Amino acid sequence: MVSYRRLLATVEAALAAPPPAAQQRAELAHALHICRQDFESFLQYPGPKSDDRSQVLSKEVNLPNAPPTILDDQDVQIALKLSDDLHLNEIDSVSLLVAAHQEWNLLGREPLEILRLASGLWFTERRALLSSLQLLLRAVVLDDELEMDFLADTRLYLEELIESGLRKRLVCLVKELNREEPAGLGGPSAERYVMDSRGSLVERSNIAQRERLSLCQCLVLSCFIVRINVQEIKDTYSLLKYCLDDLRSDQSVVKLQIRYTVMFAISISLISDALGGAHEMPSVLSPDGVFRREFQAQVMHDGFEMPAKGFLDVVRLVWAIFIMITAEKVTTGMSAPADVSVDEASARQCLDRACENNVFKFLYNNVLRTAAFQNDDEDLVFVYNAYLHKLLTSFLSHPLGRDKIKELKDLAMLSLDTYPYEEQTIATEDDMRTQQQAMQMQVTPFISMLQLISGIYQREPELMIDNEVLWTFVRFAGEDHTNYLTLVAFLELLSALASTEEGAKRVYLLLQNKAFRTVSWQTLFNSLNVYEEHFRQSLQTTGSLLPPFQEGDAKALEAYLHVLKRVMEAGNVVEKAMWFLDIEPLFKLLPYQNVPPYLKGALRSVIRAFVTVSPIMKEKIWGLLQVYDLPLVASLTESLNQQVSSQAYDMTFELNEVEARQEEYPSTISYLELFNTLMANELDRTDKGQRYTAIFRFVRDQVFAPYSQRAYSDATEKWKMVVAALHHFQMLLTLYPLLDEDVRKSSETLFQQETAKGSGNGPTGVPHDSQMPALELMKDLMSGKVIFRNVMSIIMLGVNNVLEERTNQVYGLLLEEAVKLSLELIVLAFSRDLVFADFLRPVYQPLDAILSHDNRLIVSLLEYVHYDPSPAIQQLSIQAMNILSARVPQLVSVIMEAGIAGNLREDYAACLEASSQNAHSQDVSTENNGSLILRLLISNLDRPAPNITHLLLKFDMDQPVERTFLQPKRHYSCLRVVLDLLDSLARPEVNASLHELGFQLVYDLCVDTVTSAPMVELLRMEKYNFFSKHLDKFVSEPLPERSSSQSFRINSLQQRAWLLKLLAVELHVSDMDMTTHRNSCRHLLALLFLHGPIHSNGLTALDVQPLQIAYGPSVGLQKIKVLELLDILQFPLPEYPSDFPLEFQGLKEEFKVDEILSNPATIEAGGIYTSSERGDRVIDLVAFGDRLWQEYKRLEVQYNLSVNEQRQKDFREVVRELLRWAWKRNKHLEEQAAQLHMLVGWCQLVEVAISRRFELLGGSSQVLFEILDACLDAVTSTETSLKMAFCLSQVVMTGMAKLQEQSFAYSGLSENEDDVMYLDLLSSVRLSNSACHAILSKLTAAILRPESSEALRRRQYATLLSYFHYCEGAVNPDLSLSVLCTLLTEGLDGEDDAQLEKLDREQTELAEMNFAILKNDATAILDLVAKDATYGSDVGRAIAFYVLETLLGLDRNQVFFSQLQSRGLLKASLADISTNSYQALLLPSPDMVRQLYTLEAELALLLRACFYNRKRGAQALFAMGALQHLQSCRAVDVLLTEDTNWDETLKVGIGLPSQQDRQHQVVLPILRLVLSFTTLIDTTASNGKNRDEVALEILEFIKRHQGLFNRILRDESRRINLNDLEELQLATAILCKVWPLEQSEEFGFMLTLFNLSYIYFCPDSESRNRYVQHIRNIDRNLEASPPDIESARSMELLVAQIRCNLISYIHTLVTTQGFLLQVSRIEAPEPLPGSQYSMGRHRQPTLRLLANLLQQASTDLESAVEEKGLLIAKLQDVNELSRHELDEVIKAYGRQEYVDATQSLRKRRYVAMIEMGTAASSCGRQISTLLFIVEHSLEILYIQLESRAQPRGSLDGMNMEPALGRRDDLELLVVKMIATFEKLERINEEKVGHSMKHIQRLLHSLKSQVLRKFAPKDF
Repeated sequence: MVSYRRLLATVEAALAAPPPAAQQRAELAHALHICRQDFESFLQYPGPKSDDRSQVLSKEVNLPNAPPTILDDQDVQIALKLSDDLHLNEIDSVSLLVAAHQEWNLLGREPLEILRLASGLWFTERRALLSSLQLLLRAVVLDDELEMDFLADTRLYLEELIESGLRKRLVCLVKELNREEPAGLGGPSAERYVMDSRGSLVERSNIAQRERLSLCQCLVLSCFIVRINVQEIKDTYSLLKYCLDDLRSDQSVVKLQIRYTVMFAISISLISDALGGAHEMPSVLSPDGVFRREFQAQVMHDGFEMPAKGFLDVVRLVWAIFIMITAEKVTTGMSAPADVSVDEASARQCLDRACENNVFKFLYNNVLRTAAFQNDDEDLVFVYNAYLHKLLTSFLSHPLGRDKIKELKDLAMLSLDTYPYEEQTIATEDDMRTQQQAMQMQVTPFISMLQLISGIYQREPELMIDNEVLWTFVRFAGEDHTNYLTLVAFLELLSALASTEEGAKRVYLLLQNKAFRTVSWQTLFNSLNVYEEHFRQSLQTTGSLLPPFQEGDAKALEAYLHVLKRVMEAGNVVEKAMWFLDIEPLFKLLPYQNVPPYLKGALRSVIRAFVTVSPIMKEKIWGLLQVYDLPLVASLTESLNQQVSSQAYDMTFELNEVEARQEEYPSTISYLELFNTLMANELDRTDKGQRYTAIFRFVRDQVFAPYSQRAYSDATEKWKMVVAALHHFQMLLTLYPLLDEDVRKSSETLFQQETAKGSGNGPTGVPHDSQMPALELMKDLMSGKVIFRNVMSIIMLGVNNVLEERTNQVYGLLLEEAVKLSLELIVLAFSRDLVFADFLRPVYQPLDAILSHDNRLIVSLLEYVHYDPSPAIQQLSIQAMNILSARVPQLVSVIMEAGIAGNLREDYAACLEASSQNAHSQDVSTENNGSLILRLLISNLDRPAPNITHLLLKFDMDQPVERTFLQPKRHYSCLRVVLDLLDSLARPEVNASLHELGFQLVYDLCVDTVTSAPMVELLRMEKYNFFSKHLDKFVSEPLPERSSSQSFRINSLQQRAWLLKLLAVELHVSDMDMTTHRNSCRHLLALLFLHGPIHSNGLTALDVQPLQIAYGPSVGLQKIKVLELLDILQFPLPEYPSDFPLEFQGLKEEFKVDEILSNPATIEAGGIYTSSERGDRVIDLVAFGDRLWQEYKRLEVQYNLSVNEQRQKDFREVVRELLRWAWKRNKHLEEQAAQLHMLVGWCQLVEVAISRRFELLGGSSQVLFEILDACLDAVTSTETSLKMAFCLSQVVMTGMAKLQEQSFAYSGLSENEDDVMYLDLLSSVRLSNSACHAILSKLTAAILRPESSEALRRRQYATLLSYFHYCEGAVNPDLSLSVLCTLLTEGLDGEDDAQLEKLDREQTELAEMNFAILKNDATAILDLVAKDATYGSDVGRAIAFYVLETLLGLDRNQVFFSQLQSRGLLKASLADISTNSYQALLLPSPDMVRQLYTLEAELALLLRACFYNRKRGAQALFAMGALQHLQSCRAVDVLLTEDTNWDETLKVGIGLPSQQDRQHQVVLPILRLVLSFTTLIDTTASNGKNRDEVALEILEFIKRHQGLFNRILRDESRRINLNDLEELQLATAILCKVWPLEQSEEFGFMLTLFNLSYIYFCPDSESRNRYVQHIRNIDRNLEASPPDIESARSMELLVAQIRCNLISYIHTLVTTQGFLLQVSRIEAPEPLPGSQYSMGRHRQPTLRLLANLLQQASTDLESAVEEKGLLIAKLQDVNELSRHELDEVIKAYGRQEYVDATQSLRKRRYVAMIEMGTAASSCGRQISTLLFIVEHSLEILYIQLESRAQPRGSLDGMNMEPALGRRDDLELLVVKMIATFEKLERINEEKVGHSMKHIQRLLHSLKSQVLRKFAPKDF
């Protein structure tokens, strides 16, 4: 079936915001063309057919343009039932059922529910077609904003439709839909209910009647487009009679609307035809004489009784005026005079009949004053009134009409003569009654006509403009009144005419200038004075007896007062202040008991109108009320618990005794309204409302408490009184907010009273009258007393009951207002009750606690969201839901138990949908209901599940929420509305706030731990495609212009921000192991980061072909989308409105503006500042405006502005300008925050894409460069704020880090190839030098930007460091040059050689270029970095020192080093290390840890300085006294024991490093620094007494820190810690360098080193060293993890280096001091307690120990050479390895876990090549160390054995005496060494990669010497 909803959406889009866009116009024209046939056969569909029924029964149906559809039994039954119920063709029924399945997902539903849903869809489609037609008609007839050509095209289309018979079809449909048949109301067996699009049950008859009403309205509108013809007017009149036939049985509102709509269609057609005759729309009916005669006969035919007869009387009146108007045209058309006389007679006949039946009264009472008419469509009501205006104007202006009016007036004046003849007598009472009825019939037409005119112009006052006919009639009607009835009616007419400013002035002048003889202002005031004088004299004469007040006079005075009230309300503000200066007569009749209550009510109403004239007038009125008006004696005395001796005549008496007996309460109502107005205009509110205490108690105790028990003659007065009372309570809470101090005093008073009552001492002396009324009101509400009970009784009337009353009763608007005020009172109390409860518990409880006593109260509050006629009531119900959801934890349970969960969900969804369709512009200050609902959902999302958000979004409440499978298409909920709203983004300017909050809600749902999984899965579905849908259009569109709508611009920024954050969430949480997630991410990344479009098959450029990388800036003007988004949000903000307009500077003090703005308090604390819905601190315009207007009123009194109009205008303009300034200031802050928010979203998206999903882009360095380049440009821009620069710098830092990672992580070549090359080991994906130059230049400019902060610079410094690491070299830093050379020299051709040369040349150029850029700004950069290093925070100082360290590493011409020296930074760092390291090491606090990191950075700088320019840096530091500073550092001497094991707990608990780790942070760099100074030792002057100064300083450092070295060398810890091993390596390295120069033996380091040699020189298989054992365990463990393998590899190298240091020390002793080693130990070692590494053993190294070391070194060397060779061989054959073999290699040599199973074979080969190359490089370093050990060991052995070969007498010195060992031991040693020598000889020099000539010579010499002199005889 055709979807008319799409047509309706197209029509609404084209007409929503005129003028429509060209695309919208084209879409509308196309849709109308397609649906032309549907409009011509309007709502007429094929009926059932037997053949089609048979096809359905066969269960296989051939639908148009679809494959055969197979049905089951249930489908067949439902389809046939639909056909029977709807009189629909069976095939169409099947189509309808299929459409229902697609719409609602009907699987699992009951058959009846499916039937109702399908029927509901049918009626929805019908309604859509009907609404489309209605919208088109309304647009042409009523819309003035449409373009002329568009209007002409639409009008032509509609004219063709109407001329084709549409109007006749409308008339027929109105009749058909009222018949009880399938095509109408439904047959007897038809299903009575259908289910609408919201899932709610609706009675089918109601749908039919609503359709009939819409058809009638279309009929009315069609009369304005094409003149109605003769047959159509007859059909319409027949339709009216048909509708009147139903009047006897049905009095429903909708049917009444249908009747008068048809009546107005006839009236409008006749009047427009009579008044027409223009060329565009010529008259059709008036020239047809036959029609005139026939229709005259039809009109004059009777057949109905009242009230149906009244509709025909209206038609008679219209027909009479039609004849009167057209008779003149007939005369001018040369017609026969006989025809004219006939027309005149016909007109008189109709007019007489209509007036005889008093058609004016019927029209006024039975149409205009009905609830149905008042609640009807406002535009149509205006049209009806406008044509009534034309009707009456024609009637009043025509001679025949004027004659009739004069006749009616004369009859009225004569019949109701105030002075009848006294001599005439009436025989009987029946005759008197008959005469009165006859007189009434004669007088009422004229009075009713005046009332009708009043009703029309009071409803539409703009129709009075330039209406001289009306004012002529007014002057005629105002003369010669002989009775009060006509006078009252005339005065009510004047009251209606005074509804506008112009009308009020004109009425005032009429009565002021005495245009009428007996009607004037003077008459009014004279009468008041006369009556007051008369009553006063009567009291003086007769005592308490007062004469009765004549009813006629009272009614006349009441009417006069109504005119005066309306004149004062509508009059010009300045002019009306001068009209009535003496108003005291209005007060004089108030105290008299005989004055009727309705007259007192009129007097007080007039007085209320004078209150707003000026503050002076208000105070005058207050004073006169104190003098004249009735007191509240009874109320006061009852409040004080005192007895009244006699009954006083006060307001209580008048209410309960006078008005209650009459059951009318105008006096009380006016009394309340008067004091409410006085309260609203109060200037001085410092008394907290105590001025109104007595009035409040009167309202509470006498008015509001018993209101439901009173009797009312008119229910309107009941609700007027309730509304006045509720309004009084509402103003008390609004105008007099209570502070905490007020509540505290009240609590103290209450405590004193309770104490006195308990002690029996009576009252405490605290006057009860001192209570503030607002406080008493809150106590009443918080204790559940009378006000609370009555308020809740009003609310508990129920939303359905209130809706019915609102529709059917005249007082419905008042009842609605009472409900609104009741809800507002509850919400206001909610905002203050918690503060009260804190002070007043347990007597008074929070309101939610009171409501929780009866869950029905809570349910009643929440159900008013269903009240769609009043968005204000819905808003209050939503606010109540928001408050209760925060306070009542079991609210969801309450709703579920009450059984309203489904209704509430649908009502909230409907309210949200209605807000999206009817929302106003965003410049409106108040939020619409849709925004409140979305904020409610967002705020409740954080509360424990299940919460209100889960309930309203239709999450599953019967199981854990996170397991919900969301189906928004199946269930009508807010989730469905939000997704549809965001899918279409319809009416973007109007719904901007809803769109923003919708995106925010979806984002919060996606990041919430409970709802994230089901929500993200829903959004990924193909039907939504949410994440990528808006990237092409919405996000990339230009921002709205600030000048047109700044609010829309802000909302648009916020929407894009939330959407970008949503995209970041999708990229972040997607599971790459799932194909759908991976494809979704690839698609998003392609849209964001690729230049090319998406292919038609859905594949992106990433899927079709590999990404080609071009280094440097992108070619062409097209940018990738992510950079387009950056351009969109990078716009300059307008100048901040920091000051006030210059022209108003002089009035700032007058208005106390500075004082108001300087108060930082929020509106809750009495200030003017508030937090916006987005969290921005802004000025609350309402509060600011209130304060300014208060100051204005104060100045108005001070300067008497009422007499100075110009100064008054100036002051008002000041207030308006200040409010405009505040608005601009707020908007500036909001736009700035929105811009920053979008940037944050953009940054999150880019960072997630770069850091987590960059591999899906193929490692494109080009993309990274473009992002870096754009971000750096933005940072350096002067228009970029500091916060924006901070965010962008974060992206730059992430991008640079990713560039550095990508430079060696992946080659980036084509994925289509599986083979790798050795050149891939080089940084083949690095950017070009020009790109690097651009990055560094812009980064330097960004660092030096004028507006900066330390936090910003920290990120820029980090980026700078990452950049320099990126530029360090083209070789992977984990690969040694020897391995690279081995690989790259094999198989390279000339092109590869050229590429290597080019790479080396580019690397050199890049280094020179980087230094040149830095050199240009060296001073500025150093100034900034040095400032941060000196005065910044600990983190800032640390990173600044790292920057200085990097700059020093790049320094080639001593640019930076000399400046560092001159600034004293190096010396300051030394001092800082020596003084602050101890405290930073010991204190376990985050501050100290940050300080420790700073010290670590300072040490890094010093280390870099030591190695600067070879020895120059170390010499400079030494000259500064670096070693002296290090000697004074106490941190290195801290001794930690194994008991200090709090570190693990601390590390887990508060995230701090352990104390041992912090010690390593200090000790390791200090030892490295000391070791670096050993390079300065002059070995030539280190012998004897002339020891080097540097050596002496180092020795002094060792001696000063003997404890440190003893702790390290003992190595007694049981932990396996790499840092401990590194400390040992550094300590032994330092000692082996300088300790041979020390001659003293007092420190024992020599013996310690000897002892260490026994530990580390023994074979690994015999070693008990924990590190050696750990290394062996890892080697034997086949399941060891990559981190453990990498750690063992590092330990193995460190152990070798320690052995190297120890052998170097022994070598130095042997070569420089002639130290001789024993062959083996003579004495067995003494077993000492403690560790096996105890320094208590005094052992010296022996030749056997050296032989063991040489044997272990040769074994390790052989193993390392073999492993390196194997790795090189595998590297050479890496392209031959299978995937499994590659995985095994990666597992064996990998330094981290590789779990990505989706990597390509080429990527795996690359990873394997890197890991094997790294392992080979580690083997190379191990080989170099082992060769050093072997070489030094061989040299020592050679020297020792050579010394043994000499005669014993040749030895001297300290080694002459000891024995050199037994011969047997020496021979055993020789045997062992020979085997080791042979093993070393077998090692291939080519495999080793180092020269072994010296070692080979030593081996040859030793071997020959040993064999010759020391070998055993049998060897």
